[in-house]
Amino acid sequence: MLKDSSKNLTEGSLFKGIILFGLPLIATNLLQILFNMADLIVVGNFSGTVSLGSVGSTVSLIHLYTGFLIGIGGGINSIVARYFGAGDDEGVKKAVHTSGVFCLITGIITFAISASTSYFVLNLLGTKPEYMEKAVTYIVIYSAGLPALSIYNFGNGVLGAVGDTKNPLIYLLVSGAVNVVLNVLFVVTFKMDVVGVALASVISQYLSAFLVMFLLVKTNGVFRFSFKGIKDNLDGEKLSQIFKIGLPSGAQFIIFQIANLFVQGGVNTFSKETVAGNAAAGQFDGLVLDAMGAFNIACASFIAQNYGARKKDRILKSYFISMLYAFTLGAIMGVTVAVFGEFFTSIFVDEYDPAVIAAGALRLKVMGLSFAFSTFMDCTISASRGLGKSIIPTFIVIAGSCIFRIVWIYTVFAYFKSPEWLYLVYIFSWTLTAIAEIIYFVIIYKKLTADFCEEQIKAAA
Repeated sequence: MLKDSSKNLTEGSLFKGIILFGLPLIATNLLQILFNMADLIVVGNFSGTVSLGSVGSTVSLIHLYTGFLIGIGGGINSIVARYFGAGDDEGVKKAVHTSGVFCLITGIITFAISASTSYFVLNLLGTKPEYMEKAVTYIVIYSAGLPALSIYNFGNGVLGAVGDTKNPLIYLLVSGAVNVVLNVLFVVTFKMDVVGVALASVISQYLSAFLVMFLLVKTNGVFRFSFKGIKDNLDGEKLSQIFKIGLPSGAQFIIFQIANLFVQGGVNTFSKETVAGNAAAGQFDGLVLDAMGAFNIACASFIAQNYGARKKDRILKSYFISMLYAFTLGAIMGVTVAVFGEFFTSIFVDEYDPAVIAAGALRLKVMGLSFAFSTFMDCTISASRGLGKSIIPTFIVIAGSCIFRIVWIYTVFAYFKSPEWLYLVYIFSWTLTAIAEIIYFVIIYKKLTADFCEEQIKAAA
Protein backbone atom coordinates (compact mmCIF):
# COMPACT_ATOMS: atom_id res chain seq x y z
CA MET A 1 0.00 0.00 0.00
CA LEU A 2 1.09 3.55 -0.73
CA LYS A 3 1.10 6.16 2.02
CA ASP A 4 -2.05 8.26 2.44
CA SER A 5 -1.33 11.56 0.62
CA SER A 6 -4.45 13.42 1.76
CA LYS A 7 -4.46 16.79 3.57
CA ASN A 8 -6.99 18.56 5.75
CA LEU A 9 -7.91 21.93 4.19
CA THR A 10 -10.17 22.96 7.09
CA GLU A 11 -7.35 24.08 9.38
CA GLY A 12 -4.31 26.37 9.26
CA SER A 13 -3.49 29.59 7.42
CA LEU A 14 -5.56 30.06 4.26
CA PHE A 15 -3.03 32.39 2.63
CA LYS A 16 -0.32 29.78 3.07
CA GLY A 17 -2.55 26.78 2.46
CA ILE A 18 -4.03 28.03 -0.81
CA ILE A 19 -0.68 29.08 -2.27
CA LEU A 20 0.94 25.73 -1.32
CA PHE A 21 -2.07 23.90 -2.73
CA GLY A 22 -2.08 26.03 -5.86
CA LEU A 23 1.62 26.03 -6.79
CA PRO A 24 1.77 22.35 -7.81
CA LEU A 25 -1.48 22.88 -9.73
CA ILE A 26 0.02 25.87 -11.55
CA ALA A 27 3.04 23.78 -12.49
CA THR A 28 0.75 20.92 -13.55
CA ASN A 29 -1.44 23.14 -15.73
CA LEU A 30 1.51 24.99 -17.24
CA LEU A 31 3.27 21.75 -18.06
CA GLN A 32 0.09 20.37 -19.60
CA ILE A 33 -0.17 23.38 -21.89
CA LEU A 34 3.56 23.43 -22.66
CA PHE A 35 3.47 19.77 -23.61
CA ASN A 36 0.46 20.45 -25.82
CA MET A 37 2.37 23.36 -27.33
CA ALA A 38 5.11 20.90 -28.18
CA ASP A 39 2.70 19.41 -30.73
CA LEU A 40 2.41 22.73 -32.54
CA ILE A 41 6.08 23.62 -32.15
CA VAL A 42 7.25 20.32 -33.59
CA VAL A 43 4.70 20.13 -36.37
CA GLY A 44 5.11 23.83 -37.22
CA ASN A 45 8.89 23.67 -37.44
CA PHE A 46 9.27 20.27 -39.09
CA SER A 47 6.09 19.81 -41.14
CA GLY A 48 5.30 23.35 -42.33
CA THR A 49 2.61 26.01 -42.15
CA VAL A 50 -0.16 23.82 -43.58
CA SER A 51 0.30 21.23 -40.83
CA LEU A 52 0.47 24.01 -38.23
CA GLY A 53 -2.74 25.54 -39.53
CA SER A 54 -4.40 22.10 -39.67
CA VAL A 55 -3.64 21.27 -36.06
CA GLY A 56 -4.40 24.85 -35.01
CA SER A 57 -7.81 24.70 -36.69
CA THR A 58 -8.77 21.85 -34.36
CA VAL A 59 -7.86 23.61 -31.11
CA SER A 60 -11.32 24.96 -30.26
CA LEU A 61 -13.01 21.66 -31.10
CA ILE A 62 -10.53 19.59 -29.08
CA HIS A 63 -10.85 21.99 -26.15
CA LEU A 64 -14.62 21.43 -26.28
CA TYR A 65 -14.22 17.74 -25.53
CA THR A 66 -11.23 17.93 -23.21
CA GLY A 67 -12.77 20.86 -21.34
CA PHE A 68 -15.96 18.88 -20.82
CA LEU A 69 -13.99 16.03 -19.22
CA ILE A 70 -11.90 18.44 -17.15
CA GLY A 71 -15.08 20.15 -15.96
CA ILE A 72 -16.57 16.86 -14.81
CA GLY A 73 -13.35 16.21 -12.91
CA GLY A 74 -13.77 19.60 -11.24
CA GLY A 75 -17.30 18.71 -10.19
CA ILE A 76 -16.13 15.39 -8.75
CA ASN A 77 -13.45 17.31 -6.86
CA SER A 78 -16.13 19.33 -5.06
CA ILE A 79 -18.28 16.30 -4.28
CA VAL A 80 -15.45 14.24 -2.80
CA ALA A 81 -14.00 17.24 -0.93
CA ARG A 82 -17.29 17.90 0.84
CA TYR A 83 -17.52 14.35 2.19
CA PHE A 84 -13.82 14.35 3.09
CA GLY A 85 -14.15 17.66 4.96
CA ALA A 86 -17.13 16.30 6.86
CA GLY A 87 -15.16 13.21 7.88
CA ASP A 88 -17.67 10.94 6.09
CA ASP A 89 -15.41 8.04 5.02
CA GLU A 90 -18.28 5.99 3.61
CA GLY A 91 -19.43 8.98 1.56
CA VAL A 92 -15.92 9.46 0.15
CA LYS A 93 -15.68 5.78 -0.79
CA LYS A 94 -19.01 5.74 -2.61
CA ALA A 95 -18.32 9.07 -4.34
CA VAL A 96 -14.93 7.85 -5.62
CA HIS A 97 -16.21 4.55 -7.02
CA THR A 98 -19.39 5.97 -8.54
CA SER A 99 -17.57 8.85 -10.21
CA GLY A 100 -14.79 6.56 -11.49
CA VAL A 101 -17.24 4.35 -13.37
CA PHE A 102 -19.14 7.39 -14.59
CA CYS A 103 -15.98 9.01 -15.96
CA LEU A 104 -14.91 5.89 -17.84
CA ILE A 105 -18.30 5.60 -19.57
CA THR A 106 -18.34 9.34 -20.29
CA GLY A 107 -14.85 9.20 -21.81
CA ILE A 108 -15.82 6.38 -24.16
CA ILE A 109 -18.97 8.17 -25.29
CA THR A 110 -17.03 11.41 -25.82
CA PHE A 111 -14.47 9.56 -27.95
CA ALA A 112 -17.23 8.08 -30.15
CA ILE A 113 -18.90 11.46 -30.66
CA SER A 114 -15.64 13.30 -31.38
CA ALA A 115 -14.31 10.77 -33.89
CA SER A 116 -17.59 10.34 -35.77
CA THR A 117 -18.49 14.04 -36.13
CA SER A 118 -15.06 15.64 -36.70
CA TYR A 119 -15.40 16.25 -40.46
CA PHE A 120 -18.93 17.61 -40.14
CA VAL A 121 -18.04 20.06 -37.37
CA LEU A 122 -14.80 21.25 -38.99
CA ASN A 123 -16.64 21.79 -42.26
CA LEU A 124 -19.38 23.66 -40.40
CA LEU A 125 -16.70 25.95 -38.92
CA GLY A 126 -15.42 26.81 -42.37
CA THR A 127 -12.05 25.12 -42.00
CA LYS A 128 -9.96 25.94 -45.06
CA PRO A 129 -9.84 23.13 -47.67
CA GLU A 130 -6.05 22.90 -47.53
CA TYR A 131 -6.28 22.15 -43.79
CA MET A 132 -9.27 19.80 -43.76
CA GLU A 133 -7.70 16.39 -44.43
CA LYS A 134 -4.92 16.70 -41.87
CA ALA A 135 -7.24 18.36 -39.34
CA VAL A 136 -9.70 15.45 -39.48
CA THR A 137 -6.86 12.92 -39.23
CA TYR A 138 -5.46 14.68 -36.16
CA ILE A 139 -8.80 14.84 -34.33
CA VAL A 140 -9.79 11.22 -35.03
CA ILE A 141 -6.49 9.89 -33.66
CA TYR A 142 -6.39 12.35 -30.74
CA SER A 143 -9.94 11.35 -29.75
CA ALA A 144 -8.78 7.82 -29.00
CA GLY A 145 -7.09 9.25 -25.91
CA LEU A 146 -10.25 10.85 -24.50
CA PRO A 147 -11.24 7.84 -22.32
CA ALA A 148 -7.78 7.98 -20.72
CA LEU A 149 -8.05 11.75 -20.29
CA SER A 150 -11.40 11.26 -18.56
CA ILE A 151 -9.87 8.75 -16.11
CA TYR A 152 -6.90 11.03 -15.42
CA ASN A 153 -9.19 13.97 -14.63
CA PHE A 154 -11.28 11.74 -12.39
CA GLY A 155 -8.15 10.80 -10.45
CA ASN A 156 -6.89 14.37 -10.47
CA GLY A 157 -10.23 15.57 -9.11
CA VAL A 158 -10.21 12.99 -6.31
CA LEU A 159 -6.62 13.72 -5.32
CA GLY A 160 -7.22 17.47 -5.34
CA ALA A 161 -10.31 16.97 -3.18
CA VAL A 162 -8.21 15.35 -0.46
CA GLY A 163 -5.45 17.96 -0.73
CA ASP A 164 -2.94 16.06 -2.89
CA THR A 165 -1.73 18.21 -5.81
CA LYS A 166 1.88 16.98 -5.91
CA ASN A 167 1.37 13.47 -7.27
CA PRO A 168 -0.62 14.61 -10.33
CA LEU A 169 2.26 16.98 -11.08
CA ILE A 170 4.75 14.11 -10.96
CA TYR A 171 2.60 11.98 -13.24
CA LEU A 172 2.24 14.83 -15.71
CA LEU A 173 6.00 15.38 -15.76
CA VAL A 174 6.51 11.73 -16.67
CA SER A 175 3.77 11.48 -19.30
CA GLY A 176 4.57 14.93 -20.72
CA ALA A 177 8.23 14.06 -21.14
CA VAL A 178 7.18 10.90 -22.98
CA ASN A 179 4.91 13.03 -25.18
CA VAL A 180 7.75 15.36 -26.18
CA VAL A 181 10.15 12.49 -26.90
CA LEU A 182 7.54 10.71 -29.02
CA ASN A 183 6.72 13.97 -30.84
CA VAL A 184 10.34 14.30 -31.95
CA LEU A 185 10.64 10.60 -32.75
CA PHE A 186 7.42 10.35 -34.77
CA VAL A 187 7.60 13.70 -36.59
CA VAL A 188 11.30 14.45 -37.01
CA THR A 189 12.66 10.92 -37.36
CA PHE A 190 9.74 8.98 -38.87
CA LYS A 191 8.17 11.94 -40.76
CA MET A 192 4.67 11.06 -39.52
CA ASP A 193 3.45 14.70 -39.59
CA VAL A 194 0.11 15.28 -37.76
CA VAL A 195 -0.36 11.55 -37.24
CA GLY A 196 2.81 11.53 -35.17
CA VAL A 197 1.85 14.36 -32.81
CA ALA A 198 -1.66 12.96 -32.34
CA LEU A 199 -0.35 9.47 -31.60
CA ALA A 200 2.20 10.85 -29.13
CA SER A 201 -0.61 12.64 -27.27
CA VAL A 202 -2.73 9.49 -27.07
CA ILE A 203 0.11 7.39 -25.67
CA SER A 204 0.99 9.99 -23.04
CA GLN A 205 -2.67 10.31 -21.99
CA TYR A 206 -2.94 6.59 -21.32
CA LEU A 207 0.29 6.69 -19.38
CA SER A 208 -0.97 9.49 -17.10
CA ALA A 209 -4.27 7.64 -16.59
CA PHE A 210 -2.41 4.48 -15.59
CA LEU A 211 -0.22 6.34 -13.11
CA VAL A 212 -3.09 8.12 -11.35
CA MET A 213 -5.16 4.93 -11.14
CA PHE A 214 -2.16 3.03 -9.78
CA LEU A 215 -2.00 5.48 -6.87
CA LEU A 216 -5.74 5.32 -6.22
CA VAL A 217 -5.71 1.51 -6.22
CA LYS A 218 -2.59 1.14 -4.06
CA THR A 219 -3.10 3.96 -1.52
CA ASN A 220 -4.13 3.22 2.06
CA GLY A 221 -6.18 6.42 2.21
CA VAL A 222 -9.95 6.59 2.54
CA PHE A 223 -10.11 7.61 -1.16
CA ARG A 224 -8.73 4.23 -2.29
CA PHE A 225 -10.32 2.78 -5.45
CA SER A 226 -10.99 -0.96 -5.47
CA PHE A 227 -12.08 -2.74 -8.64
CA LYS A 228 -13.60 -5.50 -6.52
CA GLY A 229 -15.51 -2.89 -4.54
CA ILE A 230 -17.15 -1.18 -7.51
CA LYS A 231 -20.43 -3.11 -7.27
CA ASP A 232 -20.83 -2.54 -3.53
CA ASN A 233 -19.97 1.17 -3.70
CA LEU A 234 -22.02 2.32 -6.66
CA ASP A 235 -24.51 4.73 -5.15
CA GLY A 236 -27.57 6.38 -6.65
CA GLU A 237 -27.32 9.45 -4.42
CA LYS A 238 -23.72 10.07 -5.46
CA LEU A 239 -24.64 9.57 -9.12
CA SER A 240 -27.39 12.16 -8.67
CA GLN A 241 -24.83 14.60 -7.27
CA ILE A 242 -22.57 13.99 -10.27
CA PHE A 243 -25.47 14.88 -12.55
CA LYS A 244 -26.23 17.98 -10.48
CA ILE A 245 -22.64 19.19 -9.98
CA GLY A 246 -20.24 17.26 -12.23
CA LEU A 247 -22.18 17.33 -15.49
CA PRO A 248 -23.08 21.05 -15.26
CA SER A 249 -19.40 21.77 -14.54
CA GLY A 250 -18.45 19.90 -17.70
CA ALA A 251 -21.27 21.56 -19.59
CA GLN A 252 -19.85 24.97 -18.70
CA PHE A 253 -16.68 24.11 -20.61
CA ILE A 254 -18.74 22.91 -23.56
CA ILE A 255 -20.67 26.17 -23.53
CA PHE A 256 -17.46 28.18 -23.53
CA GLN A 257 -16.05 26.14 -26.39
CA ILE A 258 -19.24 26.23 -28.46
CA ALA A 259 -19.02 30.00 -28.26
CA ASN A 260 -15.32 29.76 -29.12
CA LEU A 261 -16.19 27.67 -32.17
CA PHE A 262 -18.11 30.68 -33.45
CA VAL A 263 -15.04 32.79 -32.72
CA GLN A 264 -12.94 30.28 -34.67
CA GLY A 265 -15.44 30.60 -37.48
CA GLY A 266 -14.84 34.35 -37.41
CA VAL A 267 -11.08 33.79 -37.55
CA ASN A 268 -11.54 31.51 -40.55
CA THR A 269 -13.00 34.42 -42.54
CA PHE A 270 -9.55 36.05 -42.61
CA SER A 271 -6.42 35.04 -44.52
CA LYS A 272 -4.61 31.75 -43.92
CA GLU A 273 -1.79 33.80 -42.32
CA THR A 274 -4.25 35.16 -39.76
CA VAL A 275 -5.57 31.65 -39.10
CA ALA A 276 -2.03 30.35 -38.52
CA GLY A 277 -1.08 33.34 -36.35
CA ASN A 278 -4.25 32.96 -34.31
CA ALA A 279 -3.53 29.23 -33.86
CA ALA A 280 -0.05 29.99 -32.53
CA ALA A 281 -1.13 32.83 -30.24
CA GLY A 282 -4.20 30.92 -29.06
CA GLN A 283 -1.96 28.45 -27.27
CA PHE A 284 -1.18 31.16 -24.73
CA ASP A 285 -4.86 31.45 -23.82
CA GLY A 286 -4.60 28.05 -22.22
CA LEU A 287 -1.19 28.80 -20.75
CA VAL A 288 -2.44 31.82 -18.81
CA LEU A 289 -6.02 30.78 -18.07
CA ASP A 290 -5.04 27.29 -16.91
CA ALA A 291 -2.33 28.71 -14.66
CA MET A 292 -4.94 31.01 -13.14
CA GLY A 293 -7.31 28.05 -13.02
CA ALA A 294 -5.11 26.43 -10.39
CA PHE A 295 -6.52 28.88 -7.86
CA ASN A 296 -10.05 28.25 -9.13
CA ILE A 297 -9.54 24.57 -8.31
CA ALA A 298 -8.07 25.57 -4.94
CA CYS A 299 -11.09 27.76 -4.33
CA ALA A 300 -13.53 24.89 -5.00
CA SER A 301 -11.51 22.38 -2.94
CA PHE A 302 -11.07 24.62 0.09
CA ILE A 303 -14.66 25.80 0.04
CA ALA A 304 -16.04 22.27 -0.39
CA GLN A 305 -13.99 20.82 2.49
CA ASN A 306 -14.87 23.73 4.77
CA TYR A 307 -18.50 23.50 3.72
CA GLY A 308 -18.47 19.83 4.77
CA ALA A 309 -16.81 20.83 8.06
CA ARG A 310 -19.35 23.67 8.52
CA LYS A 311 -16.66 26.37 8.86
CA LYS A 312 -18.44 29.30 7.22
CA ASP A 313 -15.77 31.95 7.92
CA ARG A 314 -13.14 29.96 6.04
CA ILE A 315 -15.50 29.60 3.07
CA LEU A 316 -15.63 33.34 2.32
CA LYS A 317 -11.93 33.85 3.08
CA SER A 318 -11.03 31.00 0.71
CA TYR A 319 -13.02 32.73 -2.03
CA PHE A 320 -11.34 36.12 -1.67
CA ILE A 321 -7.81 34.78 -1.22
CA SER A 322 -8.12 32.49 -4.24
CA MET A 323 -9.43 35.37 -6.33
CA LEU A 324 -6.56 37.62 -5.24
CA TYR A 325 -3.95 35.03 -6.21
CA ALA A 326 -5.62 34.26 -9.55
CA PHE A 327 -6.02 37.92 -10.57
CA THR A 328 -2.41 38.76 -9.68
CA LEU A 329 -1.04 35.80 -11.62
CA GLY A 330 -3.25 36.57 -14.61
CA ALA A 331 -2.16 40.20 -14.69
CA ILE A 332 1.55 39.32 -14.58
CA MET A 333 1.35 36.62 -17.23
CA GLY A 334 -1.07 38.57 -19.40
CA VAL A 335 1.05 41.70 -19.59
CA THR A 336 4.09 39.55 -20.35
CA VAL A 337 2.54 37.85 -23.40
CA ALA A 338 1.09 41.18 -24.57
CA VAL A 339 4.48 42.92 -24.49
CA PHE A 340 6.44 40.05 -26.07
CA GLY A 341 3.70 38.92 -28.48
CA GLU A 342 5.88 38.78 -31.60
CA PHE A 343 8.52 36.67 -29.89
CA PHE A 344 6.02 34.18 -28.49
CA THR A 345 4.27 33.83 -31.85
CA SER A 346 7.54 33.27 -33.69
CA ILE A 347 8.20 30.16 -31.58
CA PHE A 348 5.59 28.30 -33.63
CA VAL A 349 6.65 29.50 -37.08
CA ASP A 350 9.16 27.50 -39.12
CA GLU A 351 10.16 30.49 -41.28
CA TYR A 352 9.87 34.17 -40.46
CA ASP A 353 6.49 35.20 -41.85
CA PRO A 354 5.67 38.82 -40.92
CA ALA A 355 1.94 38.37 -41.61
CA VAL A 356 1.61 35.31 -39.37
CA ILE A 357 3.67 36.85 -36.56
CA ALA A 358 1.78 40.16 -36.71
CA ALA A 359 -1.56 38.33 -36.54
CA GLY A 360 -0.43 36.34 -33.51
CA ALA A 361 1.01 39.40 -31.76
CA LEU A 362 -2.28 41.27 -32.22
CA ARG A 363 -4.25 38.51 -30.56
CA LEU A 364 -1.78 38.34 -27.67
CA LYS A 365 -1.97 42.09 -27.12
CA VAL A 366 -5.75 42.13 -26.84
CA MET A 367 -6.06 38.90 -24.86
CA GLY A 368 -3.03 39.55 -22.65
CA LEU A 369 -4.60 42.70 -21.25
CA SER A 370 -7.89 40.87 -20.68
CA PHE A 371 -6.94 37.60 -18.99
CA ALA A 372 -6.84 38.80 -15.37
CA PHE A 373 -10.47 39.93 -15.48
CA SER A 374 -11.69 36.38 -16.19
CA THR A 375 -10.87 35.71 -12.51
CA PHE A 376 -14.10 37.31 -11.29
CA MET A 377 -16.16 34.92 -13.38
CA ASP A 378 -14.14 31.70 -13.09
CA CYS A 379 -13.34 31.91 -9.38
CA THR A 380 -16.94 32.69 -8.50
CA ILE A 381 -18.20 29.74 -10.54
CA SER A 382 -15.73 27.52 -8.66
CA ALA A 383 -16.89 28.94 -5.33
CA SER A 384 -20.51 28.13 -6.14
CA ARG A 385 -19.49 24.62 -7.20
CA GLY A 386 -17.70 24.20 -3.87
CA LEU A 387 -21.05 24.90 -2.21
CA GLY A 388 -22.68 22.24 -4.37
CA LYS A 389 -24.28 24.61 -6.87
CA SER A 390 -23.60 24.18 -10.59
CA ILE A 391 -26.90 24.21 -12.46
CA ILE A 392 -27.79 27.91 -12.15
CA PRO A 393 -24.16 29.03 -12.72
CA THR A 394 -24.29 26.98 -15.92
CA PHE A 395 -27.38 28.84 -17.16
CA ILE A 396 -25.66 32.11 -16.33
CA VAL A 397 -22.69 31.01 -18.43
CA ILE A 398 -25.03 30.10 -21.29
CA ALA A 399 -26.46 33.62 -21.29
CA GLY A 400 -23.33 35.61 -20.53
CA SER A 401 -20.63 33.73 -22.36
CA CYS A 402 -22.34 31.73 -25.08
CA ILE A 403 -25.34 33.66 -26.29
CA PHE A 404 -23.59 37.00 -25.74
CA ARG A 405 -20.53 35.93 -27.76
CA ILE A 406 -22.63 34.64 -30.64
CA VAL A 407 -24.66 37.87 -30.70
CA TRP A 408 -21.42 39.89 -30.59
CA ILE A 409 -19.99 38.02 -33.57
CA TYR A 410 -23.08 38.61 -35.68
CA THR A 411 -23.42 42.27 -34.69
CA VAL A 412 -20.31 44.07 -33.40
CA PHE A 413 -17.79 41.89 -35.23
CA ALA A 414 -19.91 41.77 -38.36
CA TYR A 415 -19.88 45.58 -38.38
CA PHE A 416 -16.17 46.20 -37.74
CA LYS A 417 -14.85 42.99 -39.39
CA SER A 418 -11.45 43.17 -37.72
CA PRO A 419 -9.57 40.65 -35.53
CA GLU A 420 -9.39 43.18 -32.66
CA TRP A 421 -13.15 43.37 -32.37
CA LEU A 422 -13.39 39.61 -32.58
CA TYR A 423 -10.99 39.12 -29.63
CA LEU A 424 -12.62 41.86 -27.53
CA VAL A 425 -15.67 39.64 -27.15
CA TYR A 426 -13.85 37.76 -24.40
CA ILE A 427 -13.39 40.53 -21.84
CA PHE A 428 -16.90 41.86 -22.40
CA SER A 429 -18.47 38.41 -21.96
CA TRP A 430 -16.28 37.66 -18.90
CA THR A 431 -17.38 40.90 -17.25
CA LEU A 432 -21.07 40.41 -17.95
CA THR A 433 -21.02 36.81 -16.71
CA ALA A 434 -18.97 37.71 -13.62
CA ILE A 435 -21.53 40.26 -12.44
CA ALA A 436 -24.35 37.72 -12.58
CA GLU A 437 -22.26 34.92 -11.02
CA ILE A 438 -21.21 37.13 -8.09
CA ILE A 439 -24.82 38.12 -7.38
CA TYR A 440 -25.81 34.45 -7.34
CA PHE A 441 -22.90 33.49 -5.06
CA VAL A 442 -23.83 36.20 -2.55
CA ILE A 443 -27.39 34.87 -2.44
CA ILE A 444 -26.44 31.23 -1.85
CA TYR A 445 -23.73 32.17 0.68
CA LYS A 446 -26.24 34.15 2.75
CA LYS A 447 -28.66 31.21 2.64
CA LEU A 448 -25.83 28.88 3.64
CA THR A 449 -24.97 31.08 6.63
CA ALA A 450 -28.58 31.03 7.75
CA ASP A 451 -28.71 27.22 7.44
CA PHE A 452 -25.55 26.85 9.53
CA CYS A 453 -27.05 29.02 12.28
CA GLU A 454 -30.21 26.91 12.24
CA GLU A 455 -28.15 23.72 12.54
CA GLN A 456 -26.28 25.15 15.52
CA ILE A 457 -29.51 26.14 17.25
CA LYS A 458 -30.96 22.64 16.75
CA ALA A 459 -27.75 21.03 17.99
CA ALA A 460 -27.77 23.23 21.10
CA ALA A 461 -31.39 22.37 21.79
